[in-house]
Amino acid sequence: MPPATPPSVADLKALVRTVPDFPASGILFRDVTTLMADSAGLSGAIDALADLASDLQVDAVAGIEARGFIFGSALALRLGAGFVPLRKAGKLPVPTLGEDYALEYGEARLELDPTIVRPGQSILLVDDLLATGGTALAAAKLLRCAGAHCTHALFVIDLPELAGMAALREQGVEGRAVLTFEGH
Repeated sequence: MPPATPPSVADLKALVRTVPDFPASGILFRDVTTLMADSAGLSGAIDALADLASDLQVDAVAGIEARGFIFGSALALRLGAGFVPLRKAGKLPVPTLGEDYALEYGEARLELDPTIVRPGQSILLVDDLLATGGTALAAAKLLRCAGAHCTHALFVIDLPELAGMAALREQGVEGRAVLTFEGH
């Protein structure tokens, strides 16, 4: 049987569910779990992320809990790199480095076991969605505090209206995304 045709960007976009008024009124939540539940969609998203990373020299991929773990670990395997989990507060059993940041609708903290990052290591940041950039900026800062070089970030979805890519660029991080959605 011949291999299936890889999904197009339009096919991937069609697999993302939009949930209105979540987590707050006026928000259009882009739910990537429907894309992850589709084997061709998940594989296509990982292929697209790998294509976006094809010109990068990467020692490790860092994924932001939780959906960034899924895309980041699969991408790390594809790139032949290690995986660095960036965890929510209180999840690691060892002393951590932490970074607090603001969300559109609250505050949060990311933590990292600094012993799994080597000084000077080139680490590619990966997450499912980029909105205002707060989470990704905190993640990049955390990786840099641990001694890593973090100059690139990849996302399955970008919400350009919220200017996260510009915020990353201002802090020396080049962002790239597989899909874009208007609105927020």
